[in-house]
Amino acid sequence: MGTPPGGLPTYRVLTGPDDETFCRRVSEAIGLGYELHEGPAVTFNRENVIVAQALVWPTRQ
Repeated sequence: MGTPPGGLPTYRVLTGPDDETFCRRVSEAIGLGYELHEGPAVTFNRENVIVAQALVWPTRQ
């Protein structure tokens, strides 16, 4: 697949509140060609559920 578009890194971690905006960011990255790396990490900051999702650019030929 080559390299990620726009000079993006091959490994990314997206973080944010568990809401529609966060889900759209992850979905957009998947749409670009990134793959999920493991499951998300989830925590609670007394106000919101906060999610972190790692994504990797596939290196398969």
